[in-house]
Amino acid sequence: MTYIKQELYAQCQAFVNARLEAITKTIHEIQESLTSETKSSAGDKHETGRAMLQLEREKAGNQLAEIQKIKEVLQKIDTDTHHKKVARGSLVYTSQFNYYLAISAGEIILENEKFYAISASTPIAQLLLSKTVGEQIQFRSTTFVITKIE
Repeated sequence: MTYIKQELYAQCQAFVNARLEAITKTIHEIQESLTSETKSSAGDKHETGRAMLQLEREKAGNQLAEIQKIKEVLQKIDTDTHHKKVARGSLVYTSQFNYYLAISAGEIILENEKFYAISASTPIAQLLLSKTVGEQIQFRSTTFVITKIE
């Protein structure tokens, strides 16, 4: 079943790359706007516009740093590792949902099955970490059992 882990990993990579591309494009557009903006006769309006662009550039820079951290986390995952206990990189089947502990990339559907790509820092992942097959988990008002770990 490592095929499913590899495919989930590839989907997570695509998610990160798409976000990285979007943020890079935004930064480039902001940079172009900053360099092409010329001083107009309405000086205060011009300065306000530049300040807003600077804030947007800073925000995009923070997003870029965050997505690069996420990419580093993803690169540390080995899809060939089989886990006996839930750990980062595990594919966890439960009586309710299926989870892939990697990065928060949302719902991924493979072979008509739903998987939730979640970060190890999410509340549900914190409950799952170090658990084994057969253990029961209580999350909010739902109780479920781990049926399989890959």
